[in-house]
Amino acid sequence: MSRELLQNVRVLDPVSKLDRIADILIKENQIETIEEKITEIPADTEVRDSQGLILGPGLVDIYSHSGEPGFEERETLESLMQAAAAGGFTRVAILPDTSPPADNLAGLALLQQHIRNLSIGLPRLYFWGALTAGVKGQQMAELGELASPAIVGFADGLPLSNPALVRRLLEYIQPLGKSVALWPCDRTLAGNGAAREGAVSVRLGLPGIPATAETSALAAILELVASAGTKVHIMRVSTARSLELIRDAKARGLPVTASVTWMHLLLNVGAISGNAKDSGGGKNALTASFAYDPNLHLEPPLGNLGDQLALIQAVKDGVIDAIAIDHNAHTYEEKTVAFADSPPGAIGLELALPLLWHGLVETGKLSALELWRVLSAGPAVCLGQTPPTAAPGVSAELILFDPLMTWTVEAHSLKSRSANTPWLGQKLAGKVVKTWINSPLK
Repeated sequence: MSRELLQNVRVLDPVSKLDRIADILIKENQIETIEEKITEIPADTEVRDSQGLILGPGLVDIYSHSGEPGFEERETLESLMQAAAAGGFTRVAILPDTSPPADNLAGLALLQQHIRNLSIGLPRLYFWGALTAGVKGQQMAELGELASPAIVGFADGLPLSNPALVRRLLEYIQPLGKSVALWPCDRTLAGNGAAREGAVSVRLGLPGIPATAETSALAAILELVASAGTKVHIMRVSTARSLELIRDAKARGLPVTASVTWMHLLLNVGAISGNAKDSGGGKNALTASFAYDPNLHLEPPLGNLGDQLALIQAVKDGVIDAIAIDHNAHTYEEKTVAFADSPPGAIGLELALPLLWHGLVETGKLSALELWRVLSAGPAVCLGQTPPTAAPGVSAELILFDPLMTWTVEAHSLKSRSANTPWLGQKLAGKVVKTWINSPLK
């Protein structure tokens, strides 16, 4: 039975709070030994000098979008899975906004059949069941029918504008034992906005979205959670004030968790101008090539610099439980329009780990364990799953990451079917070089 020995590898495990340089002996899909130095090497062992490399539990994405079924020109399940595997994600939870949507057992069965027909078996895909029929926010979906082990919880991935409907949903779901993911956004306040309201949006001539579009909706959700007692995950947190509300809710014992999407930790509204001063300056400031890039048109919009800094601090403090990728593929034709006319969203499964590592860990904003926690253990817990770990004797769900390996982000180098990212054409450092999960993925 063959073994692999990784020598001098940096081991990160947020579950056991382990961050050390060690030798790791892996037998099939399980860590056999972690020691400072392994000198007795079995004869059938493949030895790899892993100095400078990082071994950690597989990453978990709490929500992303699949183009298939319905929008295969943007992304198929197979291309999404290949992108996720290339980015180090061993679990991905898919939102139900496909066509047809996963708002009943038939829609869910269709998705599962599509997966069974694929040749790729990694990563593991999970599904959110729709909260409302047709993901239209008007009436409840067949929640009792959907409440099965086939789904991780209920989410539309879109704002729900009717508080009475939200209240009924929370009361109905509470005894089902499933969590709910809600995106706080008041569409009437957001209007036709495309950027966070403020001095930068005014100077750029872009219609603004006030922070209150998020915070007012969040305050209402938290009041309903306090009444119903249903576990709720708050999606796409993007404002400093929202963090204050969530921190207070957690202090009061409300059953809430929260996530931020990865680009909101790296960028702020100033990035849209391409002006280093607007985006806070520093060596990570964006260049003019990012100006008015429609791939920076996101939902929610990129926040102000104060929001960005508050979000990073909230990751450190544990107010934010998970980083979501919210991978949302769009075709070249869809995105090659004026900024405000473009559909919001960007890809990220292949880009998040290297960019977050270099943008947050190497700059000292987060520790390596803090970043890995909100990319792996935290999202798994929010999904109600046992988190992956790098502990010996546990079935391995591991990735090997080379933070110095360089590559250029180009359409042909991406596994995703779409290339809607502001980093297109740029050279990045950081690549996942191997994954262990059931069977090894090279």
